[in-house]
Amino acid sequence: MRRRLYEDLHEDFRASFRTFLEREVIGEENRYGQWEREGLVPREVFARAGAGGFTGMAVPEEHGGAGAEDFRLNLVIGEETQRAAVGGFGLGITLHNDICLPYFLSYCDAAQRERWLAGIAAGELITAVAMTEPGIGSDLAAMSTTAKRDGDHFLLNGAKTFITNGINADLVITAVKTNPSERHRGISLLILERGMEGFERGRNLEKIGQHSQDTAELSFLDVRVPVENLLGEEGQGFLYLVSNLPQERLSIAASAVAAAEAALGWTLEYVLERKAFGQSIGSFQASRFTLAEVRSEIEIGRVYIDRCAEALNAGELTPEDAAMAKWWCTDLQGRVIDRCLQLFGGYGYMLEYPIARAFADARVTRIYGGANEIMKEIVGRSMGL
Repeated sequence: MRRRLYEDLHEDFRASFRTFLEREVIGEENRYGQWEREGLVPREVFARAGAGGFTGMAVPEEHGGAGAEDFRLNLVIGEETQRAAVGGFGLGITLHNDICLPYFLSYCDAAQRERWLAGIAAGELITAVAMTEPGIGSDLAAMSTTAKRDGDHFLLNGAKTFITNGINADLVITAVKTNPSERHRGISLLILERGMEGFERGRNLEKIGQHSQDTAELSFLDVRVPVENLLGEEGQGFLYLVSNLPQERLSIAASAVAAAEAALGWTLEYVLERKAFGQSIGSFQASRFTLAEVRSEIEIGRVYIDRCAEALNAGELTPEDAAMAKWWCTDLQGRVIDRCLQLFGGYGYMLEYPIARAFADARVTRIYGGANEIMKEIVGRSMGL
């Protein structure tokens, strides 16, 4: 089915970003493979992305951005990183653009915008968001990280884990309890900056997939955070987090459909070339039926994603719409990639093939951004259940 979501400017942006990936992320020497082995994307790659106009597109022009508040540009980046089989890098840049940037644009005061937005747009200030703690997952109200007011500073103590961009990040949007006696109304957001005394990064965690994406533990011991690093109003952090979750979940869902489509493309190439019993394995009815089912599901998922993107741009995307997109599309991603890998036979289990990396990378998408069980709970409650 013909897509009607994109215009010429989006396709021009896609061509430019695809060239960037081929030159700076893959390269003749397979830079991305090296980053997968090292567990980290070099910081300078974000700056190169910024120089190309691929970070902070929505930052206003007066702060060094393009002033392009059009989520379709973000979708292009997610689609192209999946097509190029560089999902680890894709997660880092989409976290920066899709998930962290809206907090800065929505809740920074004038002084904070002057301090941070230009660096974010340039890819020189890498961002992260720290919500999850060792003892809690989706129950943010139970967090134990505290920030106690001490004159013109907050005294921050606690720990966070599973923080994407945790090693590379210069600015970390950190959810804290400024009033531990309250649950949701006691949560505030503080911006932690690289180099603050008492702010330590622990291990770059070893994961099943997404190996080039740095995922870290963070710890805070009597970190003195200036009051001017409070994002928005004290006690409003939970509301800020909730208001930004629909875009985060749409970003995850869109990348999931793109990953499934990329897997289908690799698989079609393989089954047309691979021979068994004197004919291509794609000519067997079982293969045709499998790939027909896969293509149908991808097409259906993409239509819903495109509608959600239009709703987001219009300010109409609801939490339940985003939750439906997130759980269904990430389930689709896992199901499609598993079926495609099967058609590769033993080669599908070899990491030199992108389908194997995609299989490992896909598993976490049903967990982060809110576990899929939580997504179904949101949808169920929206129906009055």
